[in-house]
Amino acid sequence: MAVKIRRKTDEKKRIRYKHKTRIRARLEGTTERPRLVVFRSNSHMYLQLVDDQKGHTLASASTLDEELSGKVRSNLEGAKAVGGLMAKRALAKQISKVVFDRSGYLYHGRVKAIADAAREGGLKF
Repeated sequence: MAVKIRRKTDEKKRIRYKHKTRIRARLEGTTERPRLVVFRSNSHMYLQLVDDQKGHTLASASTLDEELSGKVRSNLEGAKAVGGLMAKRALAKQISKVVFDRSGYLYHGRVKAIADAAREGGLKF
């Protein structure tokens, strides 16, 4: 990848993308065990359950959802709330086993809080 790096943030994005592609080479979501994808920005967090075989999103949750909107931000408390909401929505669709895709982010802080809350909510991964 011959990309000219202008700023430190561009370098960080390039490194995360490299980690993400390495992780995605090993993970695949199925109908029985979909992939739980995490995306975090500075202001919001988004989760999706993806069936890669069909190319469909089965469920999603974010800090922008009506249930959480205005109540949580993109911090540890917000991560716990979004993880719990995602677990509730997945169990409503009879999905209890998932594959966790951290999208190249370190398993630390908000990403770890999402995973812990989803596990407490009943998801297994």
